Amino acid sequence: MSALHVQGSRLRAYLEFVTAIVFFFLARSVAQHGANGLVGEAWEPLVEQAMLAFLLIVVYAGFGGLFDRQQHAISDQGLPLRPGFRRELGLGLAIGWGVAVACVLMLTLFGGIAVVLSLGLTSWGWLLADAAFFACATLAEEVAFRGYGFQCFVRVVGPVGATLAFSFFYALMQALLPGSDPTSIVVSFLFCIVLSVAYLRTRALWVSWGLNFGWKASRALIFGLTVSGVSSHSSVVEGNPMGPFWVTGGGFGQDGTWIAFLAFLIALVVLYRATSELNYLHNAPEFIPGGIPVDLDDAARRQHEAVMGPGTQAEKPLVQISPGGSVTPPAASGEPPAGPPPVD
Repeated sequence: MSALHVQGSRLRAYLEFVTAIVFFFLARSVAQHGANGLVGEAWEPLVEQAMLAFLLIVVYAGFGGLFDRQQHAISDQGLPLRPGFRRELGLGLAIGWGVAVACVLMLTLFGGIAVVLSLGLTSWGWLLADAAFFACATLAEEVAFRGYGFQCFVRVVGPVGATLAFSFFYALMQALLPGSDPTSIVVSFLFCIVLSVAYLRTRALWVSWGLNFGWKASRALIFGLTVSGVSSHSSVVEGNPMGPFWVTGGGFGQDGTWIAFLAFLIALVVLYRATSELNYLHNAPEFIPGGIPVDLDDAARRQHEAVMGPGTQAEKPLVQISPGGSVTPPAASGEPPAGPPPVD
């Protein structure tokens, strides 16, 4: 019966995983058509990613509450507002920023960046919109690739199998982008592994979301570089990279360079060490008491009585302590008490 129960649980988790993947593609289509009908072309990317993130979070939370009886479905899918979640987000931002800076430094050493600045008030306003776009886009990616569907698949094949499968799925999605090549596919595969490890070590999406945002947004908004084949994200800084293909990535950007691959290998080690405390806090085994309560004192007493036999303690007589002075003992029964001696 135990084996049948485990098999049934895995089958249900697999069906939930398939449902989550099907809804992901449905939500992408709904968000794309909805944004196209609601706003103009300039605002369409931001609205599309915001709608996609909203649909994934709300519907996946509904799946968790309906199928798995989760009482806090949004928190359980990786977004708990627990103590220190801002620090976790900042940790991910720092690691993602570090990877981006390392790749840009290699670009400046072996090539260069021609930078054009646009410091008008309108440009700064669009820069905020671009930052919101990356925040929504990376959040949607984290919920889609490390949220409810990923967690269901972990129950089916384990964390290693789920990480490899979703990394392959993410690399396949990136391969469909214009300008993608084998190098960018390999980098995408490793990048997804790093993000999945961040989730598995912390059981939340804060570190992986911050890392994803830091890697993509910093290159686009601060250095004006191309991200996954798109070079129109920054309205303030426009960077034109110069140098060999292995540091620039060509038209696809540094997402398709071996420099990024090596940087993410180092980031994986840094991430693993930086999340040691979080891994201990959120992955330590939970000991659930079982069995029935036992009165140890009563058990010890019954064991003693079984060996030694029941015994009763004899009552000790009370001893009365008289005040100072000599006391004459009472006469024996039937004899009158002795009187004072006769006086001659």
